[in-house]
Amino acid sequence: MLNLAYYLEQTAQRYPDITATILDDIRLSYAELAAFARRVANLLTAKGVGPGSRVAMMIPNTPHFPIIYYGILHTGATVVPVNILYQKNEIVHYLRDSEATVFFAFNLFEEHALAAFEAAPACKHFIEVGPPDWVARPEVGENFAHLIMNASDQFDTVQTQADDTAVILYTSGTTGAPKGAQLTHFNLFFNAFYSGHHITVVNPGETVLTVLPLFHSFGQTCLMNAAILTAGTMTLMPRFETNKALEIIQRDRVAVIALVPTMYAFMLNAADQWDLSSIRAAISGGAALPGEVHHAFQERFGITILEGYGLSETSPVATFTLATDEVRVGSIGKPIFGVEIRIRRDDGTFAGPNETGEVAIRGHNIMKGYFRNPSATEAAIVDGWFLTGDIGKYDEDGYFYIVDRKKDLIIRGGMNIYPREIEEVIYTHPCVLETAVVGMPDSLRGEEVVAYVAPKDGSAVSAEDISAFLHEQMAKYKWPKAVEVLAELPKGPTGKILKRVLRDRAAQIAEQSPPASK
Repeated sequence: MLNLAYYLEQTAQRYPDITATILDDIRLSYAELAAFARRVANLLTAKGVGPGSRVAMMIPNTPHFPIIYYGILHTGATVVPVNILYQKNEIVHYLRDSEATVFFAFNLFEEHALAAFEAAPACKHFIEVGPPDWVARPEVGENFAHLIMNASDQFDTVQTQADDTAVILYTSGTTGAPKGAQLTHFNLFFNAFYSGHHITVVNPGETVLTVLPLFHSFGQTCLMNAAILTAGTMTLMPRFETNKALEIIQRDRVAVIALVPTMYAFMLNAADQWDLSSIRAAISGGAALPGEVHHAFQERFGITILEGYGLSETSPVATFTLATDEVRVGSIGKPIFGVEIRIRRDDGTFAGPNETGEVAIRGHNIMKGYFRNPSATEAAIVDGWFLTGDIGKYDEDGYFYIVDRKKDLIIRGGMNIYPREIEEVIYTHPCVLETAVVGMPDSLRGEEVVAYVAPKDGSAVSAEDISAFLHEQMAKYKWPKAVEVLAELPKGPTGKILKRVLRDRAAQIAEQSPPASK
């Protein structure tokens, strides 16, 4: 048997009194967390949920998430996490595509969640979840607190096999409707085991800042599942707020932080009064970490950020720079144990050192396939290699580097332009907090370059300043045709900059621009 829920039971038996979760002044021990998860399993079984069922959950980073997540897994069913920022039509796609029969939704998202539930015929039960003192209204949905407290806390975990689907994670859907990546119990177990023992290296009772959304692969595997396997303590944040995060790090003596690059940039821009001396490991993923942020964080806090790489389809970790490795700024490290990575040319052959091409991955971390989408699966997994859509390279020592997203590549008049190269230069400007570079349609050259910039607090920077700065440091063909300064760049739930939103904005600029001239 290999069921992720079994490992929560094991940890609860070995370390019953260690704190599993913290949400400000609310604490749950491992014994309590495991008992609540078993109660969820019983209430789901009473509703006909079992192997072959799929259960959706739209829950923020509160103790409810692991309770419901592991409760679903106990029954042998598959978890379908839903992005808490989604609105009705987006949620409907998740529910209909997965054919989830039960939907847990936090009461803060009631309006869109309930509307989506009503538009998904296969979904029979809507269970509304709220804070401890909240009581569900019967006309809206079933009361989670009532159901869970009337369920038994004894449950015999359903035996599942290593290749049974544990979780369906829907990809961001930058091209077409989101696809459901089927991750098996073994995919998730081994990735979490490796993360907990070789990346974050969490010890029993050590505190992990858990602000990355748990419905996302990074937070789910590298924080929640890894902490459960190692008896770590998750101090939960439902949303990232810079000063609140720093306060929690100081208050709970956080040992491990795992953030996306924009969160590190915000921390650099915060006040100096916080004590971060408890941090012994800082992890970055989800997007490329600008070299300037890496250096500034090391200089200011004395903390070396270790960078990794992965996707939802890879469970997610594929590469990492371990604490025992040489840190090469800009590198995503080397493949983790049991994973192979190659750089694939357009003709399907593999490239040598320092040659760019598409990153291809194979190993124990690769998804089972896209749920009920064989054509998408066949396009993504070719000859056993998962094609990531990322452009990368590796050096003579086997360190890998992401040059850009394949779809982010800008081709201007036949010249390949990698946005990340321009972004790295913009990040060295002393007034810039964050930046993103995208392409926009151009009738003469195919595409033009547009740069978006947000300034640091208290700093003033103009589009002309950025243009002049780039003109001094980059070849003319890479110069942005347009630079726009925004108060803040649009971001998704993990804090990752939403380039697709900026592409849409750039396309509007293109429509309003006069015809290109030579």
